[in-house]
Amino acid sequence: MAPGRADPVLVSEGRGTRTGADAVEAVRGVVLAVPPAAVLSYGDVAELAGLGTPRLAARIMALGQAGEDIPWWRVVRADGTLPDRLQIGAREHYEREGTPLLETAAHWVRVDMARARWAGPGGALSPRGIP
Repeated sequence: MAPGRADPVLVSEGRGTRTGADAVEAVRGVVLAVPPAAVLSYGDVAELAGLGTPRLAARIMALGQAGEDIPWWRVVRADGTLPDRLQIGAREHYEREGTPLLETAAHWVRVDMARARWAGPGGALSPRGIP
């Protein structure tokens, strides 16, 4: 494990999915692959990383276990939002990268998931009804 990284998340999903350090490295690999101006939801990350639940992807990201060098702003909630504490920093990245955004009074920033959602490597993700 790289210096400064937290201990890997330990889970017992019982579904034959990735866990522990394997899950952390899988999430890291997926997030690093997301191109500029594109995003994935936590569910998308979980699907591509072979995790049993989006909550595990969110936990790995929230605890900083995937590393501090990843483009964290490219992983959002399914509705295109982020926690309030991350919105100002994310907006700067979105504007610099040209990420499609929606106007909203409820949030500082909301990604237009219909336009910005990355389909994964080779279009591996199935289309979803994104708000």
